[in-house]
Amino acid sequence: MIDQIKKRFKQVIKGSAKTPCSSIRVLSIGLFLIIISLACFQDKALNQKEGAFLAQVSGALQSAEESLFLSPNTKNWGGSPEFLLVENSSLKGSAPPTTFSPQVLGALVTGNTTDDSRKAIIEYIVEDGDSLSLIASKFNISLDTLLWANSLTKSTAIQPGQKLIILPVSGVIHHIKNGDTISQIAQNYKADADEILSFNNISNEGDIFIGDIVIIPGGTMPAPKAVSVSQAVPLADSYFICPIAAPCRITQGLHWYNAIDFSHGKCGEAIYAAAAGTVLKVKLTSSTSKWAYDGAGNHISILHPNGVVTTYGHLSASLVEQGDTVSQGQMIALMGGEPGTPGAGFSTGCHLHFGVSGARNPFAY
Repeated sequence: MIDQIKKRFKQVIKGSAKTPCSSIRVLSIGLFLIIISLACFQDKALNQKEGAFLAQVSGALQSAEESLFLSPNTKNWGGSPEFLLVENSSLKGSAPPTTFSPQVLGALVTGNTTDDSRKAIIEYIVEDGDSLSLIASKFNISLDTLLWANSLTKSTAIQPGQKLIILPVSGVIHHIKNGDTISQIAQNYKADADEILSFNNISNEGDIFIGDIVIIPGGTMPAPKAVSVSQAVPLADSYFICPIAAPCRITQGLHWYNAIDFSHGKCGEAIYAAAAGTVLKVKLTSSTSKWAYDGAGNHISILHPNGVVTTYGHLSASLVEQGDTVSQGQMIALMGGEPGTPGAGFSTGCHLHFGVSGARNPFAY
């Protein structure tokens, strides 16, 4: 029997050189050889069943190999990139992001989405019977927070249909400018720098960019100031082009923050740089939470030579990287926004959220 086992062992060694898991297979057979050899010395009755036993060992090894290892000829490797059709003419590989936060990793393992508690700014439409104090109470924020965010006073009269900015916590909003640091911002608003970093998912002092909107939990406004688009950089009519292909279809007018939505109704549409500039940041996530990146989902921001920043939100894929120089009309991303898909953010369908910081949005109507 031992001679047969040795013969079988040599056959396996010779055959295993053709597979990517040869060493594992050889060790497995070696282990079986030792076990069987010991059993043979202890129980000669095994000789009558050795043929059937060897067949079982061989079949088990073959079955295990097929189930545990991938054959390059018959199966696909997990995590292989998907291919996206760009402009109906070419393919671009779109591999999933390789970096996951602990929350995202937990979501992938358990099948649940990440924490859906709101950390984003939303718009509220005033209803009949509303008052400023009632609205503040409804969203569990201080009255001052509501007033500061909307440049209002306690005596301001609000009307049904009016839009108000609602923060997720009591505090203030800050628009990042060139030279800003978290430490300086915390000092200006009498807030805690670590709380600002944590609440806004900022990894460190350098992880902020011009045009970013940061929430300052517990902060107080030094003096009531509003971010006024009318005081921003004047733009020529031709400075920005429509960021999607013609016809330039607007699906939602001006909304928070200084943004317009565009779409032809299909995810995967090409998105173009509205003007030349440098890519400030590219933020991608596998999270399906509607509050991913404060509701913006996957997004890109571009700094233009005049200091204006444009933001492109609810993307399915980015075609540029941080630091890239882009020209006006260059394809930079693909449209996303399908609810429940990774990086869709707070969205009801496929569209582009196009925001402008530092100037009037030229597509506002």
